[in-house]
Amino acid sequence: MDTQAQAEPKPEEVPSNETEEERKKKIDDWLPITGSRNAKWWYAAFHNVTAMVGAGVLSLPYAMSHLGWGPGTVILVLSWVITLYTLWQMVEMHEMIPGKRLDRYHELGQAAFGEKLGLYIVVPQQLICEVGVDIVYMVTGGKSLQKIYNLACGDCKNIKLTYFIMIFASPHFILAHCPNFNSISVVSLAAAVMSLSYSTIAWGAAADKGRQPGVSYASVASTPTGGVFNFLGALGEVAFAYAGHNVVLEIQATIPSSPERPSKVPMWRGVVVAYIVVALCYFPVALVGYYIFGNKVEDNIMLSLEKPVWLVIVANAFVVIHVIGSYQLFAMPVFDMMESTLVKKLNFKPSFKLRFITRTVYVGKLVNIFHSLKSGALIFDSGVSDGELTCFTFFQHSQCLSASPSLSLVRCLVSSEDSLLHQRHTSSPASFGLPSSSQRSSAFHGSSTGFASYLE
Repeated sequence: MDTQAQAEPKPEEVPSNETEEERKKKIDDWLPITGSRNAKWWYAAFHNVTAMVGAGVLSLPYAMSHLGWGPGTVILVLSWVITLYTLWQMVEMHEMIPGKRLDRYHELGQAAFGEKLGLYIVVPQQLICEVGVDIVYMVTGGKSLQKIYNLACGDCKNIKLTYFIMIFASPHFILAHCPNFNSISVVSLAAAVMSLSYSTIAWGAAADKGRQPGVSYASVASTPTGGVFNFLGALGEVAFAYAGHNVVLEIQATIPSSPERPSKVPMWRGVVVAYIVVALCYFPVALVGYYIFGNKVEDNIMLSLEKPVWLVIVANAFVVIHVIGSYQLFAMPVFDMMESTLVKKLNFKPSFKLRFITRTVYVGKLVNIFHSLKSGALIFDSGVSDGELTCFTFFQHSQCLSASPSLSLVRCLVSSEDSLLHQRHTSSPASFGLPSSSQRSSAFHGSSTGFASYLE
């Protein structure tokens, strides 16, 4: 009897492995990235458009003014081809390990560099990028709402930017609770349409304005050194415009896959369509804008246009819708990291309550970060534009590129604070707080690439 009683627990050890596998599958089905795998190829198309077409497109004519017709056109085309090729590589690597899908960036990093080193290399940089983008979009959306208010009601009481940022953050307290990528497809689609819309407004309004009298395409640099710095800054503008690869694997993870039809087939179709839209946005804005205004084009083409009030309001509305969708797109991988850590490492039970608290804290914390940094890098103050005051833009430049992501962030904050003090003393009141073209060229800061800068 005693021997039989001691033998009874052994059969219970077999289901324990099955239970663990079932628990792992249950967690994967709950997490945002792997929770839904029924996306179509067109989901991948507009997700990629939303991720890529953004702030940088409106600064491409300014970049062309420092690159010139020949080098500028070649660099635009090469950037389009190279980024398309690298995106194809990532699509292929998604299922390069037989029987396994690399659904997240850090999983690809672990496959390349090892379990621990891959995390250390990928996760900090991805978080800096995605959280930084969300903060920038929050400021941009708030500034766009503020401009709509000021234009629509010029005699109304002035309201601080902080309140408009809080208004912009309000819908994210609701949208953030969409469980996975597929659940934000409508929002992402609307954002993609808005991207194409304000790009079309930019080059269409420029073409309607016509080629300006006395337009020149000569270099504006007064010294060879200035020409070199302007050229390198323009390269940074183009590179910034073609960003957006950091959510590619997560997007592909939402597409179903089978041995007969791997996920790379519909994903690649969506990528090709997305890059056609990218070309329709980027090339007309860059080439038409440069042709119309030459080297006199502002660092944001919308500043060079004498546009009616209604067009400014419409453009701002498009920007608000776009950044709402982009915010959610870049936040979803962050939600996945947070929830994965809580459930897999800290053994919290997957639940709506856990997700509600986690995502609400994230959205609220970004607003809090803005308040903490508003005197430094992130506030859109009277003297600079949002693109010049964010680390997101400063990462383009060589002084922010270092081996340590944290050191880069600190260096960006210090650089942006120095830029704030410099611009406050050099900006002209007649330019609504924006430095003149000559001041921007001589400062070698690159250019403002934020959406909201054209609202001035």
